[in-house]
Amino acid sequence: MIKNISKLLLAFAGTVVISSCSDYLESDQYFKDRRTIESTFVNKKYSEQWLVNAYTYLSNENADVCNKGFTPHCFADDMYYGDRDGNYDSNNLNDLSYNKFKLGEYTEDDKYNNNWASCYKGIRQASIFIQNIDMNKEMSPEIIREYKAQARFVRAYYYWILLRKYGPVPLLPDEGIDYTQSYDDIAIPRSSYEECADFISNEMLLAAKDLPLTPRDAENVARPTRGSALATRAIVLLYAASPLMNGNTSDYAKKLVDDKGRQLLSPEYNEEKWAKAAAAARDVMELGVYQLYVAHLRTSNSVAYPATITPPADGNFSEKNWPEGWKDIDPFESYRSVFNGTLNAAENPELIFTRGENVGGEGLNTMVAHQLPRIASGWNTQGITQKQCDAYYMNDGADCPGKDKEIGRGDGSNRLQGYTTQDDVSKGLYKPLGTNVSLQYANREPRFYASVAFNGSIWHLLNESQDKNREQQVFYYRGNGNGYTNTMFWLRSGIGVMKFVHPNDTYEGGSIDKIVPKAEPAIRYADILLIYAEALNELDKSYNIPSWDGSKTYSISRDVNEMKKGIQPVRIRAGVPDYSSSVYGDKNEFRKKLKRERQIELMGEGKRYYDLRRWKDAEVEESLPIYGCNPLMTADQKDLFHTPVAIWALPTTFAQKMWFWPIRHDELKHNKRLTQNPGWTYYD
Repeated sequence: MIKNISKLLLAFAGTVVISSCSDYLESDQYFKDRRTIESTFVNKKYSEQWLVNAYTYLSNENADVCNKGFTPHCFADDMYYGDRDGNYDSNNLNDLSYNKFKLGEYTEDDKYNNNWASCYKGIRQASIFIQNIDMNKEMSPEIIREYKAQARFVRAYYYWILLRKYGPVPLLPDEGIDYTQSYDDIAIPRSSYEECADFISNEMLLAAKDLPLTPRDAENVARPTRGSALATRAIVLLYAASPLMNGNTSDYAKKLVDDKGRQLLSPEYNEEKWAKAAAAARDVMELGVYQLYVAHLRTSNSVAYPATITPPADGNFSEKNWPEGWKDIDPFESYRSVFNGTLNAAENPELIFTRGENVGGEGLNTMVAHQLPRIASGWNTQGITQKQCDAYYMNDGADCPGKDKEIGRGDGSNRLQGYTTQDDVSKGLYKPLGTNVSLQYANREPRFYASVAFNGSIWHLLNESQDKNREQQVFYYRGNGNGYTNTMFWLRSGIGVMKFVHPNDTYEGGSIDKIVPKAEPAIRYADILLIYAEALNELDKSYNIPSWDGSKTYSISRDVNEMKKGIQPVRIRAGVPDYSSSVYGDKNEFRKKLKRERQIELMGEGKRYYDLRRWKDAEVEESLPIYGCNPLMTADQKDLFHTPVAIWALPTTFAQKMWFWPIRHDELKHNKRLTQNPGWTYYD
């Protein structure tokens, strides 16, 4: 591959036009000056720059995973942010507080609602490239085919971003639109959700044929591969099969129509959509390219890199080596290393699609700066809810005592009382807890310790210049430097986020330069495995579905052994025992377990917000009060601190209009056939 485009792609968060050829890269000239477009695409350098420019719109608000400055969808009922509490003014288009976001008080013209325009700009750039690159004689046919496949992927991915956020959108003609015509003459109605999903699916199939099978090297990591296209297709088909889009007869669905009154969410349920989603996930699995990352047993010991804490014997996974079991791996380090920068994007075997570190100024390093405690100069404002904390299993696969008691879903048990002692620590009990930690946090599954910054957790801060700030046990009691203060810099639930944090991370000096770079996990293999298990579980019949390239046919049914191929690797890597046969045998019970598995495994990766919507669970789950520890309590009131309370600073609700985001008023003005999502306003 050509190196100059690789280098530009790694920097696509910025503008990549050269001043001497800026006219060539202005796509608005496409239908105004045919000579300009021809001059661009017969030139190799300008053609490559045009393709790179088509990528640029994937950054910032169109990232999948990053800080709330661009993607508030990374925060749902699992994670929250608390550093924008004062911005309740609906006329303030520059900021969005968590409360404003959660209460549906954002507006049609809010700053966070720029995806529509940026995605369609990217779609236009990619379409022009696809239509014209064949005239280039300076490139080989092989290079042209791959570049065209990249552009096709990018264009389809922009449509996916739009579909996920806004619901059904207009599909532009492949040949483009003549923007010299009047708005009335070029007005296009919204296509149905099914039509949009089918279009994206078919485009990804076309792209997959000419994209490389093997993952990209470090210089090319931001570009898609065959797996990227097929994995995106699997996700899109999963959404199309889900309850919000498949068999939705609600009043909301009846109101979501095009300009002719046609319902855009299918009222007829079609089970085969689940089979197609399962087959699409299997396409990715059968590529033989991706696998879950595992770190092997560690015998050396330090606070930051402890010796492996072996999960309890379950008589099954504990007796077998990876991938059939966890006997020879370290589940804690396996999970932690996927996200915290230990692996770069090119080294991560489960990373299917990523923008690398090119997600704009609100990337994962900025998110970590907001997670770090005050002793590391962090903002100390992003945490998790009690519901999310409770979702993690005990290390034997049981529920934690008192799970969800406060929201009326408890099993009658109470939360554990008491705290670890110095004697406990000296005897090696309750690893990896330090002293004076609530026993509510003892004996939890490895993903809990890799993800949750509970009260009394240890922050390593190995990159701090002052020795006194390294290896610190951090408590969130009021009066402690990291607890409640009369500023924005405190955790509203008293429970922080450790996921994405590397032992070397610190925000010392107010610079993210001392935070280990982290690649955005836009699509990873664990998601594909869980998609496969979820889709198979929903089937009552058997279906024959051709593979993506037609080389084979899959027999798709609710086969428990096939479902295990999806769910077991995720749980084995996590060090959590298998489900019982009764769970596998019951569709409803398995669905509950699968939803919980996604909540745990994919926490903080931008999935939960949309999962709750596609499952039609958001109406209940996002309306429940957010509980957490009581941040007003001091260390002398530690029992009260650890008694969950509803967090007054994090109110919740869910309105029907929040199934999808509103379309901006200026877009409605430009397209007279464009209909607004139910519950939101048209322009005056």
